[in-house]
Amino acid sequence: MEAPLYPDFPLDSSTSRGGQPAFWVGPRHLAGDDGRLYDAVADTLFGLGWTSLTIVRGRHEPDEAPEDRQVLRSTVLHISPDALRWAQWSLADEPFHLGDLPIAWQISARTDTSSPLASWSSYFTTDVPGEAVTDFLVALDARDRPAEPLAGPELVLDAVAAHGWLRDIDQPQAAATDPTFTSHISLGEVPPLIQDADPRALTTEADEAGPVGWQAWAEPTLAAPCLWAASFGASVPHDLVAAFATSLSSTAPVLRRVLPEATRERLLRAPAI
Repeated sequence: MEAPLYPDFPLDSSTSRGGQPAFWVGPRHLAGDDGRLYDAVADTLFGLGWTSLTIVRGRHEPDEAPEDRQVLRSTVLHISPDALRWAQWSLADEPFHLGDLPIAWQISARTDTSSPLASWSSYFTTDVPGEAVTDFLVALDARDRPAEPLAGPELVLDAVAAHGWLRDIDQPQAAATDPTFTSHISLGEVPPLIQDADPRALTTEADEAGPVGWQAWAEPTLAAPCLWAASFGASVPHDLVAAFATSLSSTAPVLRRVLPEATRERLLRAPAI
């Protein structure tokens, strides 16, 4: 960051959001989501013209007051105008976990509207920087064919290397980490339950290697819980992952009021005037 920094300036994340000062902070990949991951993404999708649908499931007894209704599941689904891509806020919909963290956004695309199945899906937990998710979505929205590969995997590593990330010594063509060795991006076997149109995801035996896709995560302290994680199915086009990686590794500061407890001491910050 080029702005004057005040690392000793008090910042109490326990106070209400409205009473907190705003700060420009970096590095971005450790800055968290500011508690606004839904709003940041939803606002971007609204600006792109995507339609949002809210589905609420629950039980409603006769003569029961609305405030007494028991809501069992709630989903917010955003759909692109051509219906080829969609983003689901799944945090309120009994999400599964990635790196022991609840998945907040699931973003998918398909080749045509005749198939109800996604060609690929990507997953983002809480505290993934909202800027990286929205840049991924903007790149996805700009594509005429959201499921067609346009580039090779080297594009992803070139994107983070341009921002100072280091290629893995043992896997220079498949993995990289930031200079502090806290955030990582790697091309490898995808975790279980990651949806993808690649048929190998369904036919792989226990002793066989499955399809590979990009995974990214931040581990502030070795063997400690991850701050965030992101997973991309094997069929996610590499140029879209590169858009995410470019934003994630950007050296430009981001505006934050709420800092993650696990990384706040690692962040440089300057008051936003």
